[in-house]
Amino acid sequence: MADKLIIFDTTLRDGEQSPGASMTRDEKIRIAKQLERMKVDVIEAGFAAASPGDFESIKAIASVIKDSTICSLSRANDRDIAKAAEALQAAQRKRIHTFIATSPLHMEKKLRMSPDQVLEQAIQAVRFARNFTDDVEFSPEDGSRSDMDFLCRVLEAVIKEGATTINFADTVGYAIPELYGNMLKTLRERIPNSDKAIWSVHCHNDLGMAVANSLAGVMIGGARQIECTINGLGERAGNTALEEIVMAVRTRKDYFNLDLGIDISQIVPASKLVSQITGFAVQPNKAVVGANAFAHASGIHQDGILKARDTYEIMRAEDVGWSANKLVLGKLSGRNAFKQRLDELGIALESEADVNAAFARFKELADRKSEIFDEDILALVSDEEHAHNNDAFHFVSLAQHSETGELPFAKVIFTSNGNEVTCEGNGNGPVDAIVNAIDSKVQSGAELLLFSVNAITTGTQSQGEVTMRLSKAGRIVNGVGADPDIVVASAKAYLSALNKLQSKMEKLNPQI
Repeated sequence: MADKLIIFDTTLRDGEQSPGASMTRDEKIRIAKQLERMKVDVIEAGFAAASPGDFESIKAIASVIKDSTICSLSRANDRDIAKAAEALQAAQRKRIHTFIATSPLHMEKKLRMSPDQVLEQAIQAVRFARNFTDDVEFSPEDGSRSDMDFLCRVLEAVIKEGATTINFADTVGYAIPELYGNMLKTLRERIPNSDKAIWSVHCHNDLGMAVANSLAGVMIGGARQIECTINGLGERAGNTALEEIVMAVRTRKDYFNLDLGIDISQIVPASKLVSQITGFAVQPNKAVVGANAFAHASGIHQDGILKARDTYEIMRAEDVGWSANKLVLGKLSGRNAFKQRLDELGIALESEADVNAAFARFKELADRKSEIFDEDILALVSDEEHAHNNDAFHFVSLAQHSETGELPFAKVIFTSNGNEVTCEGNGNGPVDAIVNAIDSKVQSGAELLLFSVNAITTGTQSQGEVTMRLSKAGRIVNGVGADPDIVVASAKAYLSALNKLQSKMEKLNPQI
């Protein structure tokens, strides 16, 4: 009889800790709905005490998601836990995930607490969280570098207090698969009440072994929950990639013998949505969701595929959702067909006026681009949502001139707090001219860390999706813009990034 492997997705919490990957409430809701369509077991929607924005996002997600357990992270103190419980009130299934560091380094240098103090705080946190829900998860932060005897004391105590999931965290990506799996196995063997909790793994990819460590935790250590993110998004080198875990367990069922509840046809749509919202492009050779994941260039491979597909393919592209990237609409499509496609993509606009505005943008795009794909619709809806945000800056229009031997010139019109602004600038290229023109009025003082252009779909008519990453005073933000004209997309991306820099919202980013 196969065991169930619980998939715990933390894209909206740990994934958002990637520099510049912050998301709006509406963007988080869209991702949460896609995770629900994918039948993710647990969605960690955020860290309620981190900021008012995180709190409101968790609260909104808890009210609309019905089929997945909704989780909020909290430090091991009453204030954080109470805030998490408040944000989760509307959830049909809720979990509070509390944590405290247990490694000697973290206890001494960061917490400045003795081991006994940490033990007592862990016990009190789980006891308090149980007042709000029976589903309480506890994580020993930096668990993989913690003393085994002390870990046993802490974890036995929190299980006794009612923690139902114990998450063994490799916070800094230090673990090696065999060592990590055996450490978890030893914990479960030495702790008398270990059978009273589900054991979980949470691995970071600093040494490129997050997926391998997680699977070792399952097969050697007996874990039955894996914490992961879409596209492996996350702080530093990222987290365990959900798509790789799911397809490894499913493809090698002969070895893992574990059941999954995931609808794998939703994997690629989820990957594309997260990439489009965060501005973190997926590398072409990324397993499962990369553009080249199912491409065969070698003549020998191509010949084998034509004769028998399974000679060189261990998975089918259409199974994980690549077949969803079909032509869906064109310039002759009506409003009802457009609205139905929005529903199928899980996009719920707030009013009929918003649907009409999005449809008008669709018609405008269809006049410029003969084939409209799902990705195009996601991009234009994202633009429509930004137009309704309380952002300071909105793109209106631009004119630019670029000629070999001449200094490129740009004239940009945008609104600033509702007032129309016209600006001009020169630069080394059209994008530089646009940035200089806008900065002549905004005077942001920001440093451009990244400029990236990706085609949303295929063909020369594809919309270009531009990501600009800006840094100022220690803050890093991503701005994303899309348009068939990549120069226009660049202006939209720069204004998007400036809007995020304008936000004064500070948030805490705890590591697990």
